[in-house]
Amino acid sequence: MPTLTRLVRGLPGAALAATCLSLLAFSVTASADDILDGNTQNSGTEQRAESGDDGTVSVTVGGVVFDRSKNGSGDSVGALTSSTSWSPPPCWYAPKYTPEQLQKHLEPIWEAGSTGYEWDAEQREKYNANDEKKAFNKDKAGEGYWWGSYVNKSYPPGWDSCDEDYFWVDTGDAPPANIENAVTPEILAELAYAEIRVPGTEVTLAPAEATKVNLPTWAWLDGAEFKPVSVTASVEAIGVEATATAEPVSLQIEPGTPDAETYPASGVCEIKDGRIGEPFEKGKANDMPPCGVKYLRSSGDRTFPLQATVTWEIHWTGTGDAGGDLPDGTFGATQDVVVQEIQAVNR
Repeated sequence: MPTLTRLVRGLPGAALAATCLSLLAFSVTASADDILDGNTQNSGTEQRAESGDDGTVSVTVGGVVFDRSKNGSGDSVGALTSSTSWSPPPCWYAPKYTPEQLQKHLEPIWEAGSTGYEWDAEQREKYNANDEKKAFNKDKAGEGYWWGSYVNKSYPPGWDSCDEDYFWVDTGDAPPANIENAVTPEILAELAYAEIRVPGTEVTLAPAEATKVNLPTWAWLDGAEFKPVSVTASVEAIGVEATATAEPVSLQIEPGTPDAETYPASGVCEIKDGRIGEPFEKGKANDMPPCGVKYLRSSGDRTFPLQATVTWEIHWTGTGDAGGDLPDGTFGATQDVVVQEIQAVNR
Protein backbone atom coordinates (compact mmCIF):
# COMPACT_ATOMS: atom_id res chain seq x y z
CA MET A 1 0.00 0.00 0.00
CA PRO A 2 2.78 2.53 0.61
CA THR A 3 4.09 1.71 -2.87
CA LEU A 4 0.72 2.63 -4.36
CA THR A 5 0.72 5.86 -2.37
CA ARG A 6 4.08 6.85 -3.83
CA LEU A 7 3.15 5.88 -7.36
CA VAL A 8 -0.15 7.71 -7.60
CA ARG A 9 1.13 10.92 -6.01
CA GLY A 10 0.94 13.68 -8.59
CA LEU A 11 -1.10 11.74 -11.15
CA PRO A 12 -3.90 13.52 -13.03
CA GLY A 13 -7.33 12.69 -11.62
CA ALA A 14 -8.62 11.12 -14.82
CA ALA A 15 -5.86 8.55 -14.78
CA LEU A 16 -6.06 7.77 -11.09
CA ALA A 17 -8.73 5.04 -11.18
CA ALA A 18 -7.16 3.14 -14.05
CA THR A 19 -3.73 3.54 -12.51
CA CYS A 20 -4.81 2.14 -9.15
CA LEU A 21 -6.39 -0.90 -10.77
CA SER A 22 -3.27 -1.54 -12.78
CA LEU A 23 -0.93 -1.02 -9.86
CA LEU A 24 -2.99 -3.16 -7.52
CA ALA A 25 -2.67 -6.01 -9.96
CA PHE A 26 1.04 -5.28 -10.28
CA SER A 27 1.61 -5.09 -6.53
CA VAL A 28 0.47 -8.70 -6.11
CA THR A 29 3.49 -9.85 -8.11
CA ALA A 30 5.82 -7.01 -7.16
CA SER A 31 6.18 -8.25 -3.59
CA ALA A 32 8.06 -11.24 -4.93
CA ASP A 33 10.67 -8.81 -6.28
CA ASP A 34 11.36 -7.17 -2.91
CA ILE A 35 14.71 -8.92 -2.70
CA LEU A 36 18.01 -7.72 -1.25
CA ASP A 37 21.11 -9.87 -1.68
CA GLY A 38 18.91 -12.87 -2.39
CA ASN A 39 16.88 -12.60 0.82
CA THR A 40 13.22 -11.76 0.81
CA GLN A 41 12.67 -8.32 2.30
CA ASN A 42 9.07 -8.41 3.41
CA SER A 43 6.63 -5.53 3.16
CA GLY A 44 5.36 -6.10 6.68
CA THR A 45 2.48 -8.36 5.68
CA GLU A 46 4.77 -11.33 5.09
CA GLN A 47 7.62 -12.82 7.09
CA ARG A 48 10.32 -15.46 6.81
CA ALA A 49 11.57 -17.52 9.75
CA GLU A 50 14.75 -19.52 10.11
CA SER A 51 16.02 -21.80 12.86
CA GLY A 52 19.74 -22.40 13.31
CA ASP A 53 21.53 -25.44 14.68
CA ASP A 54 21.82 -23.71 18.04
CA GLY A 55 18.06 -23.22 18.27
CA THR A 56 18.23 -19.50 17.50
CA VAL A 57 15.05 -18.35 15.83
CA SER A 58 15.26 -15.38 13.49
CA VAL A 59 12.36 -13.82 11.68
CA THR A 60 12.71 -11.30 8.87
CA VAL A 61 9.95 -8.70 8.86
CA GLY A 62 10.04 -5.49 6.86
CA GLY A 63 13.75 -5.58 6.10
CA VAL A 64 14.61 -6.21 9.77
CA VAL A 65 15.77 -9.53 11.24
CA PHE A 66 14.45 -10.28 14.73
CA ASP A 67 16.29 -12.76 16.95
CA ARG A 68 13.66 -14.06 19.39
CA SER A 69 15.72 -16.85 20.96
CA LYS A 70 15.79 -15.04 24.33
CA ASN A 71 12.15 -14.03 24.25
CA GLY A 72 9.45 -15.28 26.59
CA SER A 73 7.85 -18.58 25.60
CA GLY A 74 4.86 -20.74 26.45
CA ASP A 75 1.13 -20.65 25.89
CA SER A 76 0.46 -17.72 28.21
CA VAL A 77 2.98 -15.22 26.83
CA GLY A 78 1.81 -11.87 25.57
CA ALA A 79 2.93 -8.50 24.25
CA LEU A 80 3.65 -5.58 26.55
CA THR A 81 1.44 -2.51 26.78
CA SER A 82 3.37 0.72 27.16
CA SER A 83 2.76 2.56 30.42
CA THR A 84 2.67 5.82 28.46
CA SER A 85 1.16 6.98 25.17
CA TRP A 86 4.36 5.90 23.39
CA SER A 87 4.06 3.29 20.66
CA PRO A 88 6.58 1.60 18.33
CA PRO A 89 7.06 3.04 14.82
CA PRO A 90 4.09 2.20 12.58
CA CYS A 91 6.39 2.25 9.56
CA TRP A 92 10.10 2.64 8.87
CA TYR A 93 12.74 2.89 6.17
CA ALA A 94 15.46 0.31 5.58
CA PRO A 95 17.67 -0.92 2.72
CA LYS A 96 15.41 -2.45 0.11
CA TYR A 97 17.04 -2.71 -3.32
CA THR A 98 20.39 -2.92 -5.06
CA PRO A 99 20.58 -0.81 -8.26
CA GLU A 100 19.71 -3.76 -10.47
CA GLN A 101 16.80 -4.79 -8.26
CA LEU A 102 15.27 -1.31 -8.21
CA GLN A 103 15.47 -1.22 -11.99
CA LYS A 104 13.74 -4.58 -12.17
CA HIS A 105 11.06 -3.28 -9.81
CA LEU A 106 10.32 0.08 -11.47
CA GLU A 107 10.70 -0.45 -15.21
CA PRO A 108 7.68 -2.77 -15.55
CA ILE A 109 5.56 -0.05 -13.90
CA TRP A 110 6.72 2.55 -16.40
CA GLU A 111 6.33 0.16 -19.33
CA ALA A 112 2.72 -0.52 -18.36
CA GLY A 113 1.96 3.07 -19.36
CA SER A 114 -0.91 3.46 -16.91
CA THR A 115 0.90 6.09 -14.83
CA GLY A 116 1.09 8.53 -17.70
CA TYR A 117 3.91 9.57 -20.02
CA GLU A 118 4.82 12.74 -18.12
CA TRP A 119 5.10 11.03 -14.76
CA ASP A 120 7.03 8.10 -16.23
CA ALA A 121 9.46 10.52 -17.89
CA GLU A 122 10.06 12.34 -14.61
CA GLN A 123 10.75 9.07 -12.87
CA ARG A 124 13.16 7.92 -15.56
CA GLU A 125 15.03 11.20 -15.25
CA LYS A 126 15.10 10.96 -11.45
CA TYR A 127 16.76 7.55 -11.54
CA ASN A 128 18.91 8.41 -14.59
CA ALA A 129 17.32 5.42 -16.27
CA ASN A 130 18.51 6.30 -19.79
CA ASP A 131 22.20 6.09 -18.85
CA GLU A 132 23.12 2.45 -19.25
CA LYS A 133 26.14 2.65 -16.93
CA LYS A 134 24.81 4.99 -14.23
CA ALA A 135 21.10 4.13 -14.25
CA PHE A 136 19.77 3.51 -10.74
CA ASN A 137 23.31 4.15 -9.41
CA LYS A 138 24.69 1.07 -11.12
CA ASP A 139 28.11 2.74 -11.04
CA LYS A 140 27.87 2.53 -7.21
CA ALA A 141 26.80 -1.11 -7.04
CA GLY A 142 28.15 -2.69 -3.86
CA GLU A 143 28.68 0.72 -2.27
CA GLY A 144 25.19 1.25 -0.90
CA TYR A 145 21.48 0.51 -1.24
CA TRP A 146 18.24 2.09 -2.27
CA TRP A 147 16.16 2.46 0.87
CA GLY A 148 12.37 2.16 0.94
CA SER A 149 9.53 2.11 3.39
CA TYR A 150 8.08 -0.85 5.27
CA VAL A 151 4.85 -1.04 7.24
CA ASN A 152 3.96 -2.61 10.57
CA LYS A 153 1.99 -5.74 9.68
CA SER A 154 -0.95 -4.68 11.87
CA TYR A 155 -1.35 -1.34 10.01
CA PRO A 156 -1.62 0.85 13.15
CA PRO A 157 -2.45 4.58 12.93
CA GLY A 158 0.27 6.33 10.96
CA TRP A 159 1.22 3.28 8.89
CA ASP A 160 1.00 5.39 5.73
CA SER A 161 3.18 8.24 7.04
CA CYS A 162 6.38 6.79 5.53
CA ASP A 163 5.65 8.09 2.06
CA GLU A 164 9.13 9.17 0.94
CA ASP A 165 10.18 7.73 -2.40
CA TYR A 166 13.21 5.47 -2.68
CA PHE A 167 16.46 7.18 -1.67
CA TRP A 168 20.10 6.14 -1.90
CA VAL A 169 22.41 5.71 1.11
CA ASP A 170 26.11 4.91 0.75
CA THR A 171 27.40 2.06 2.91
CA GLY A 172 28.66 3.48 6.19
CA ASP A 173 26.68 6.71 5.89
CA ALA A 174 23.74 7.64 8.06
CA PRO A 175 20.38 8.02 6.29
CA PRO A 176 19.32 11.63 5.56
CA ALA A 177 18.49 13.51 8.77
CA ASN A 178 15.12 14.63 7.42
CA ILE A 179 13.92 11.03 6.95
CA GLU A 180 11.86 10.10 10.00
CA ASN A 181 11.98 6.46 11.16
CA ALA A 182 14.96 5.49 9.02
CA VAL A 183 16.50 2.52 10.83
CA THR A 184 19.06 3.48 13.44
CA PRO A 185 19.95 1.57 16.60
CA GLU A 186 17.20 3.41 18.48
CA ILE A 187 14.54 2.72 15.84
CA LEU A 188 15.58 -0.94 15.83
CA ALA A 189 15.29 -0.99 19.63
CA GLU A 190 11.76 0.35 19.37
CA LEU A 191 10.87 -2.29 16.79
CA ALA A 192 12.41 -4.97 19.02
CA TYR A 193 10.28 -3.70 21.93
CA ALA A 194 7.17 -4.50 19.91
CA GLU A 195 8.39 -8.09 19.45
CA ILE A 196 9.00 -8.77 23.15
CA ARG A 197 6.76 -11.40 24.70
CA VAL A 198 6.58 -11.96 28.46
CA PRO A 199 5.13 -14.83 30.50
CA GLY A 200 1.57 -14.80 31.79
CA THR A 201 0.87 -13.37 35.21
CA GLU A 202 -1.28 -15.93 36.96
CA VAL A 203 -0.13 -15.74 40.55
CA THR A 204 0.10 -18.66 42.93
CA LEU A 205 -2.16 -18.23 45.94
CA ALA A 206 -2.16 -19.87 49.35
CA PRO A 207 -4.73 -21.08 50.25
CA ALA A 208 -4.94 -22.39 46.70
CA GLU A 209 -8.41 -23.79 46.05
CA ALA A 210 -10.43 -21.24 48.02
CA THR A 211 -9.53 -18.64 50.58
CA LYS A 212 -11.52 -17.49 53.61
CA VAL A 213 -12.98 -14.17 54.69
CA ASN A 214 -10.46 -12.16 56.77
CA LEU A 215 -7.72 -14.70 56.11
CA PRO A 216 -4.47 -13.22 54.67
CA THR A 217 -3.86 -14.90 51.32
CA TRP A 218 -0.26 -15.16 50.16
CA ALA A 219 0.55 -14.42 46.51
CA TRP A 220 3.73 -14.95 44.49
CA LEU A 221 5.00 -15.57 41.01
CA ASP A 222 7.15 -18.42 39.78
CA GLY A 223 10.64 -16.95 39.90
CA ALA A 224 11.85 -19.31 37.18
CA GLU A 225 9.52 -17.68 34.66
CA PHE A 226 9.98 -14.06 35.64
CA LYS A 227 13.45 -13.35 34.41
CA PRO A 228 14.65 -10.77 31.88
CA VAL A 229 13.70 -11.45 28.26
CA SER A 230 15.07 -9.76 25.16
CA VAL A 231 14.74 -9.44 21.40
CA THR A 232 17.48 -8.28 19.01
CA ALA A 233 16.60 -6.43 15.80
CA SER A 234 19.20 -6.01 13.07
CA VAL A 235 19.69 -4.94 9.49
CA GLU A 236 22.58 -7.11 8.39
CA ALA A 237 23.16 -5.28 5.11
CA ILE A 238 24.35 -2.17 6.96
CA GLY A 239 25.64 -3.82 10.15
CA VAL A 240 23.26 -2.09 12.56
CA GLU A 241 21.48 -3.79 15.46
CA ALA A 242 19.87 -3.18 18.82
CA THR A 243 18.66 -5.36 21.68
CA ALA A 244 15.66 -4.42 23.80
CA THR A 245 15.54 -6.12 27.21
CA ALA A 246 12.55 -6.30 29.55
CA GLU A 247 13.12 -6.89 33.27
CA PRO A 248 10.27 -7.52 35.74
CA VAL A 249 10.22 -4.98 38.58
CA SER A 250 6.85 -5.25 40.32
CA LEU A 251 3.48 -6.97 40.55
CA GLN A 252 0.27 -5.04 41.13
CA ILE A 253 -2.67 -6.90 42.65
CA GLU A 254 -6.24 -5.67 42.25
CA PRO A 255 -8.56 -7.95 44.28
CA GLY A 256 -11.62 -7.51 42.07
CA THR A 257 -13.75 -6.05 44.87
CA PRO A 258 -13.48 -2.94 47.09
CA ASP A 259 -14.14 -5.20 50.08
CA ALA A 260 -10.54 -6.32 50.36
CA GLU A 261 -7.14 -5.26 51.62
CA THR A 262 -3.83 -5.80 49.88
CA TYR A 263 -0.32 -6.48 51.16
CA PRO A 264 1.37 -4.06 50.92
CA ALA A 265 -1.43 -1.50 51.15
CA SER A 266 -0.53 -0.06 47.73
CA GLY A 267 -1.14 -3.45 46.12
CA VAL A 268 2.27 -3.17 44.42
CA CYS A 269 4.71 -5.97 45.27
CA GLU A 270 8.27 -5.02 44.36
CA ILE A 271 10.71 -7.60 43.09
CA LYS A 272 13.14 -8.66 45.82
CA ASP A 273 16.08 -11.04 45.61
CA GLY A 274 15.01 -11.94 42.10
CA ARG A 275 11.44 -12.91 42.96
CA ILE A 276 8.05 -11.29 43.33
CA GLY A 277 6.20 -12.26 46.48
CA GLU A 278 7.12 -15.14 48.73
CA PRO A 279 5.80 -18.72 48.75
CA PHE A 280 3.80 -19.67 51.82
CA GLU A 281 5.48 -22.18 54.09
CA LYS A 282 4.38 -24.02 57.20
CA GLY A 283 5.01 -22.01 60.32
CA LYS A 284 4.03 -18.72 58.69
CA ALA A 285 0.31 -18.94 59.41
CA ASN A 286 0.48 -15.96 61.78
CA ASP A 287 2.72 -13.85 59.53
CA MET A 288 1.51 -11.13 57.21
CA PRO A 289 2.37 -11.96 53.58
CA PRO A 290 4.86 -9.62 51.87
CA CYS A 291 2.56 -9.83 48.85
CA GLY A 292 -1.08 -10.84 49.05
CA VAL A 293 -4.68 -9.95 49.71
CA LYS A 294 -7.31 -10.29 52.43
CA TYR A 295 -10.94 -10.45 51.40
CA LEU A 296 -13.47 -8.91 53.78
CA ARG A 297 -16.55 -10.65 52.46
CA SER A 298 -17.53 -13.87 50.75
CA SER A 299 -17.79 -14.21 46.98
CA GLY A 300 -20.99 -16.19 47.54
CA ASP A 301 -21.82 -18.47 44.67
CA ARG A 302 -19.57 -16.44 42.37
CA THR A 303 -15.88 -15.51 42.28
CA PHE A 304 -13.83 -12.34 42.52
CA PRO A 305 -11.75 -11.43 39.42
CA LEU A 306 -8.28 -10.86 40.81
CA GLN A 307 -6.17 -8.86 38.37
CA ALA A 308 -2.40 -9.44 38.49
CA THR A 309 -0.25 -7.07 36.40
CA VAL A 310 3.52 -7.16 36.14
CA THR A 311 5.48 -4.03 35.23
CA TRP A 312 8.59 -4.55 33.12
CA GLU A 313 11.38 -2.00 32.74
CA ILE A 314 12.78 -1.73 29.22
CA HIS A 315 16.32 -0.77 28.33
CA TRP A 316 18.28 -1.20 25.14
CA THR A 317 21.80 -1.36 23.76
CA GLY A 318 22.88 -1.03 20.16
CA THR A 319 25.63 -0.62 17.61
CA GLY A 320 28.23 2.01 18.43
CA ASP A 321 27.69 1.93 22.20
CA ALA A 322 24.19 3.33 21.72
CA GLY A 323 21.63 2.63 24.40
CA GLY A 324 19.01 3.99 26.73
CA ASP A 325 15.61 3.38 28.22
CA LEU A 326 12.19 2.94 26.69
CA PRO A 327 8.83 3.33 28.49
CA ASP A 328 7.92 0.62 30.97
CA GLY A 329 5.57 -2.07 29.72
CA THR A 330 2.86 -3.99 31.54
CA PHE A 331 1.24 -7.36 31.04
CA GLY A 332 -1.53 -8.76 33.18
CA ALA A 333 -4.14 -11.45 33.55
CA THR A 334 -7.30 -12.06 35.52
CA GLN A 335 -7.99 -15.14 37.61
CA ASP A 336 -11.07 -16.16 39.55
CA VAL A 337 -10.81 -16.37 43.33
CA VAL A 338 -13.32 -18.19 45.53
CA VAL A 339 -13.79 -16.60 48.96
CA GLN A 340 -15.74 -18.55 51.58
CA GLU A 341 -17.14 -17.66 54.96
CA ILE A 342 -15.51 -19.40 57.90
CA GLN A 343 -18.10 -21.79 59.23
CA ALA A 344 -18.54 -22.19 62.98
CA VAL A 345 -20.59 -24.81 64.76
CA ASN A 346 -22.60 -23.69 67.85
CA ARG A 347 -23.33 -26.31 70.49
